[in-house]
Amino acid sequence: MIEAPQSFVIRQECDKIAFQNGFRRTHGETEGWRRYSSTTAQGSIWLAAEENGNWLLAIDHAGVLGEIGLEMSDSVGPGLARFRFASLTSLYAIMPRLYELAVSLPDAPLQEFLHRTSEMPRTTEAERLVVQRVGQDIFRDRLITYWQGCCPLTGISDHALLRASHIKPWKDCESDEDRLDVHNGLLLSALWDAAFDRGLVTFDDGGHPQFSTQLSETAATELRWQAPIRLTDKHRARLEWHRSEVFEKGYGG
Repeated sequence: MIEAPQSFVIRQECDKIAFQNGFRRTHGETEGWRRYSSTTAQGSIWLAAEENGNWLLAIDHAGVLGEIGLEMSDSVGPGLARFRFASLTSLYAIMPRLYELAVSLPDAPLQEFLHRTSEMPRTTEAERLVVQRVGQDIFRDRLITYWQGCCPLTGISDHALLRASHIKPWKDCESDEDRLDVHNGLLLSALWDAAFDRGLVTFDDGGHPQFSTQLSETAATELRWQAPIRLTDKHRARLEWHRSEVFEKGYGG
């Protein structure tokens, strides 16, 4: 059974977990579940404790639920799904990734972009380029968060060598929502980004590289990689477009 209402100690532990992981807005407690949200991440989380010592987490962000990789519990409570942890240590271990997903998945980047550009003029081409740069900076920041700060192909984590690679380029997207969706991007090292942008490489649905016939054998050999990219269905849909419209065509988007 869930401890309800929460004791002072349980409440303090819940606050500590939430506050240390980006969820610093509290919304009270209902039936033993304490709710939190964030000014930067989308959705809410709830934390609770069972009388037998287990800890519970609930989330209401469908995108996070789809990518968090946790087995749902049979506990009853708020949100779209609940998860049970045998210790505080195991709960703490998942919280950083939960926040990374909540802050980078749609539509958190879009909302930040709209907020930061709401009063920016867009009359001239120069003004529109400034707005675009704001969006591209947000997109890069959120891609770095989503991919946990490293190129998923090579493991390179030096930010100066990482590029926010749009799968479908900015100018070809139909909306800002699509432009700022982290599923429309890969965080690639500079050499891979150059090859991907020019249609010299693409990726199959399993995240394995495919090399263009226009790429020299020497260059293909130098494009070293450690593991295939971990993709979602949303990535795969956009990569299908890349294979059709960019790969082998020298697009240079």
